[in-house]
Amino acid sequence: MGRAFDVRKAIVSRFDEELRFFRGWIDKPKAVGSIVPTSSVTARRMASIVRPELDDLVLELGPGTGVITRAILDRGIKPENLISIEYSQDFVEKLREDFPGVNFVHGDAFDLDKALAPWKGRVFDSIVCAIPLLNFPVPKRVELIERLLDLMPPGRPIIQITYGAMSPVPPGRGTYAVERFDFVVRNIPPAHLWIYRRAARS
Repeated sequence: MGRAFDVRKAIVSRFDEELRFFRGWIDKPKAVGSIVPTSSVTARRMASIVRPELDDLVLELGPGTGVITRAILDRGIKPENLISIEYSQDFVEKLREDFPGVNFVHGDAFDLDKALAPWKGRVFDSIVCAIPLLNFPVPKRVELIERLLDLMPPGRPIIQITYGAMSPVPPGRGTYAVERFDFVVRNIPPAHLWIYRRAARS
């Protein structure tokens, strides 16, 4: 009985998560990249770049329903060391319930000075980004990546998910290098993961 109840509870929870995500997509299709949440497999791959052993800050952009947030925390990042910027107020309210202690900010990732004002001058060890960059003009994408890299030590990565086969931030447009990180078939739709970074100083 207990196991059956747990299974039913997990199914209901998953359905509720997907329903909230779909509602977010209906309300703000430009801010949500897919009509279903990122798979747990993809989330774990994205979270694999963080380094909990350093006890440094991690920045997450576009947490949505929190699938990637959960994977980051499961890697060992302390909730208080995770700053997560979400555009949807509805998502933010539910995220704060689901992940107490995480610093969820209702804000615009393209206005980082405002969103990150409480952490002005702080450095982030890594950045995990699920913003649907393909919904924005290329110059705006490049500007965002450059601004994010200003917040990190040279050599440390930004990981970005996209559903197109090409990097959403083209190489040769700025001071960053582009690296294909993974292609995850177990995602709907299949997901391409990209890394952006600046060369570490020798």
